[in-house]
Amino acid sequence: MKTATVLYHIDFEQLGTWESTLEEQGFRVEYLNACTEKLADIDPLAPELLVILGGPMGVDDGHLYPYLDTELEWIQKRLERKAPLLGICLGAQLIAKALGAEVSPMKQKEIGFAPLELSRAGANSPLALLGDTPVLHWHGDQFAVPEQAELLASSAQCPHQAFRVGNKVLALQCHLEADPRQIERWLAGHACEIAGAGIDPRILRQQAGQARELAAKSRAVLTQWLAQCV
Repeated sequence: MKTATVLYHIDFEQLGTWESTLEEQGFRVEYLNACTEKLADIDPLAPELLVILGGPMGVDDGHLYPYLDTELEWIQKRLERKAPLLGICLGAQLIAKALGAEVSPMKQKEIGFAPLELSRAGANSPLALLGDTPVLHWHGDQFAVPEQAELLASSAQCPHQAFRVGNKVLALQCHLEADPRQIERWLAGHACEIAGAGIDPRILRQQAGQARELAAKSRAVLTQWLAQCV
């Protein structure tokens, strides 16, 4: 059985609807808490797939959170080996940094459900399966697109939402993995951030209730991407 190692930073931000998708595709899902595991003692090339999830830290906070530097080392080793790699939010930003691209704060945080705008490359990628379905955005930083990469998607607030490097590296600023039925966990866990951004959690709750097609379409996106890269 193939292994998908998943690095996470917050307990409620895990694989969501994509966990069962990976299992259906023949993967054994192995979660590692990036904040507490001794990552330096683990071979990042061992799993067939590495997934790095989101978190509230910034990619340049390695002096405060040393595990971020180790995650960058993991990413660089997999990039050098051309091993399948998937990054979401913070994970995508770390991939961008490892490829030499800038990651910087946005003027305004992007939090809520909204559809993606696909580039020409994105329209010929698995992301096209999303159509105009709103996806979850939850970030205050954004990445520049690395020179080696293709931009796949944008949004009204964030011009760089997704990129790929070949068929084996996919970086997503948005949270396609998030299960709208679990939005209450996000609202509770990020209550201070929502309040600070002046966002009404009732609006997010309403948007999540209307995102009925997201789970099925995002699962299809992951299935198609896996068929290309693993």
